[in-house]
Amino acid sequence: MDNWDEIRTAYHVARVGTVSGAAERLGVHHATVIRHIDALEERLGVKLFQRHARGYTATEAGDDLLRVAQATDDQFSQLVGRIRGRGDGVSGDLVVTSLGGLSHLLVPVLTRFREAYPEVVVRFLTGDRLFRLEYGEAHVAIRAGSVPDQPDNVVQPFVKQRVALYASRSYVERHGAPKDVADMVNHQFVGTDDPNSRAPFMRWMRETIPAENIVFRSGDFHALRRAIIEGAGIGFMFQLQARELGDMVEILPPQDDWTSPLWLVTHMDLHRTTKVQAFLSVLKEAAKEWDTD
Repeated sequence: MDNWDEIRTAYHVARVGTVSGAAERLGVHHATVIRHIDALEERLGVKLFQRHARGYTATEAGDDLLRVAQATDDQFSQLVGRIRGRGDGVSGDLVVTSLGGLSHLLVPVLTRFREAYPEVVVRFLTGDRLFRLEYGEAHVAIRAGSVPDQPDNVVQPFVKQRVALYASRSYVERHGAPKDVADMVNHQFVGTDDPNSRAPFMRWMRETIPAENIVFRSGDFHALRRAIIEGAGIGFMFQLQARELGDMVEILPPQDDWTSPLWLVTHMDLHRTTKVQAFLSVLKEAAKEWDTD
């Protein structure tokens, strides 16, 4: 592609969702934005956006192009910063992805980072989908399980979050606590709605607890946590999270085979950039306060 201006225009339209917003961001007339989009779509022979009354939404083809554009724009910004001698400047988007269950740990860190670097816009993406760093979908990924093996990524061991089985005080007052694992058939449980969940503690629940006893199920970590707090049943929580909540009863302590290591993943092209290194520094410092043993 020999016209970066058009690609950059499309990138900003995708970010803000409107022609007027992209024009304001780029400092050009809205007619220029429309002309760039039309020319790019004609050159590629595909529609990059669906036009509707509320603005522009990227198509599947648009998403493919714009992920590359985002990574390229970020690298250009870092390059310009270094050329101009502004190596210590940290600004623009910081995109971090992790499992939703880690939000209670990462949101305070992201907030702290934003306070230290007010020119940064934080985007925190959660979910089971594997966001692709090579396409610029994220700057930093916190992943669980086996060592990530995608090519061109820099992988660092992070922490191990210990998981235990908990019930709320209200549940124990109504139903009592299981005397042992064999007694768990007489109790109700909260668990994932995904029968193929690879989380080691969820595999343990599937193999140990009768399916009919798992009476509250969800694919949302926040909903599962809330259900345990409200007394819907016994379920898994990170040990640190349960301690912060208070009034939780530990039914079974953490088991070694329930623990899943966390990994910090960055792409080799962005790993050494000032912004990524600044965030990793704040994150690692915060992790020292997490009681993971």
